[in-house]
Amino acid sequence: MNRDKSYITRSHKRCIEYGIDKNQKFSRRILNQNELNDRLIRSRKLILAAIPFMNMLYDFVKGYDFFLILTDEEGCILNIVGDQNILQEAFELKMVPGAFMSEEAIGTNAMGTALKEKRPVQVSKDEHFIYAYHKWTCSAAPIRDRDGTIIGCLDITGYSEKVHPHTLGMVVAAAYSIERVIENDSYLEKINKSKKYIERIFNSIEAGICACDDYGKVNYYNNKFKEMFSLKSNGVNLENLIYGFDDIKNRLAKENEITDMDVYIKADVNKLSLNLSVYPLYTTSAHGYVYVFKDAKKERKLIDKISSSKAIYTFSKIIGQNERFKSTVEYAKKIADSKSTILILGESGTGKEVFAQSIHNYSSRSEKPFIAVNCAAIPSNLIESELFGYEEGAFTGAKKGGYEGKFQQANGGTIFLDEIGDMPLDMQVKLLRVIEEGVIVKIGGTTPKYVDVRIIAATNKDLKRLVEEGKFRSDLYYRLNVLPLYLMPLRERRDDIPLLIKYFMDRLSKKLNKKPVIIDEAEMERLISYNWPGNIRELENYVEYIINIGHIPRNLNDNEIKDVNKFIPRTLSEVEKRHIENTLRHFNFNITQAAKALGIGRNTLYRKINEFGIDLTCVPK
Repeated sequence: MNRDKSYITRSHKRCIEYGIDKNQKFSRRILNQNELNDRLIRSRKLILAAIPFMNMLYDFVKGYDFFLILTDEEGCILNIVGDQNILQEAFELKMVPGAFMSEEAIGTNAMGTALKEKRPVQVSKDEHFIYAYHKWTCSAAPIRDRDGTIIGCLDITGYSEKVHPHTLGMVVAAAYSIERVIENDSYLEKINKSKKYIERIFNSIEAGICACDDYGKVNYYNNKFKEMFSLKSNGVNLENLIYGFDDIKNRLAKENEITDMDVYIKADVNKLSLNLSVYPLYTTSAHGYVYVFKDAKKERKLIDKISSSKAIYTFSKIIGQNERFKSTVEYAKKIADSKSTILILGESGTGKEVFAQSIHNYSSRSEKPFIAVNCAAIPSNLIESELFGYEEGAFTGAKKGGYEGKFQQANGGTIFLDEIGDMPLDMQVKLLRVIEEGVIVKIGGTTPKYVDVRIIAATNKDLKRLVEEGKFRSDLYYRLNVLPLYLMPLRERRDDIPLLIKYFMDRLSKKLNKKPVIIDEAEMERLISYNWPGNIRELENYVEYIINIGHIPRNLNDNEIKDVNKFIPRTLSEVEKRHIENTLRHFNFNITQAAKALGIGRNTLYRKINEFGIDLTCVPK
């Protein structure tokens, strides 16, 4: 999604013109029951098309403190559904059917601003004009009829301190599906056609999801469910897949809903048990349930969405036969068991976290936690509490008993600090203390706590330049850069591209249940010659793209893949020379360290220096 938020500035300016009071709590316009009934009748087609998708989305976000709203073209609320606690807060602010969410009525909010700007928007915290909404983040997309006229708006709202990976994208996908239903005269026919858009959402979720009737007959399931239970055919009944299904039915008859229940698997698969949650699913003709199976025992919330506690990659899963790349892998294995910090350097998409996980799994800490934290993804006001934790009562909203930060969670294991170049300067001081003294102090606490954690950091930025610009502490840089590990971009290991394409083609064609695309010699040469600025991640995405469309587009350098040749040296020798110069500069012209990072011997490096005429006169004395 476009991160341009100039629409917030425009909206606030309009709110001032409308005379909106920031202390206002309720909409300026709320319909009475008769007026609302007229609106509901007028918007019947929109409501009928939207409710199934609202229910599907709510089944996904249920339990995360979100609510969904459908409005008409003027911002009048037609339907609202959500978790009880946050829904009660919405009702207290009179966000009820019949209330208007237009900017003229309640100021800047996702629904009103999306309708005014005629585009999907996300409004968070104090981007809302009135104070009462500052606790929320809302994401909304307008809904159009077949002529392009806006007829309504769909919104998902939750607490602003929460992180959810799908919100705005889910709303846009659902709004698009609703539009496709509306533009067809046959509602049921369009539901079937639009089903694929919803399936894309559900197939991207790392949970096995199925919809069943009261007797356990599976009417729908996503790819993850199929994978979990190794399904070979349709016509499946849950009674044949899990033990204790009769007990589940009896419990549902009493409670109507189940959360976080461990169940044992009958199917011949690797896992013995899964975590199960069950939610009721109502339709016009039947009653059933949505079953959600997860590998983890507890749902991962907030920062757990952008961190992990288990390393799944190993060196054996890393694909590559390029000699320099193989040397890099061997070097990574050699330093895996060291207690010293590792700094992984490389462009985006080169596999920095894959290497970090592999190093952890190759070390003596492999049975201990691996905690990954994206320093760029955590808001600056949360990063200290997430890394170091807090004591009970440390601040308003601190949970009872306090919170163990990521360093304590990683105790005995490895913490991976991705995007370290984006860490705020004040946090860099505290991280330096952890590295030097091995202690952390929680927010609101005074007692140092010792932690045994191996630190691996990674960045795609030039940290030395950031140090020179005063944006990164030099002492922290040298503490992190004890064991540097440079990951070469894909354009410098072109001989691995066919191997990687074959690997991704085999894996993704099975995942997508589509035929692999045959690539002839000429097409392979074109793929090999492309520079892949997004590296392995871009290559994987592109293979998935050609599998979906069933062929390789003729013009690789136009729409399908952006041409970046003008930013890259024209010949391989130019690439190699520039890479050696950059590596020497990075290691302050230390020949031993540079050769090791390049995956070549010292003598070979000296030969390359002479061959390319690289100037070493600025070597530090």
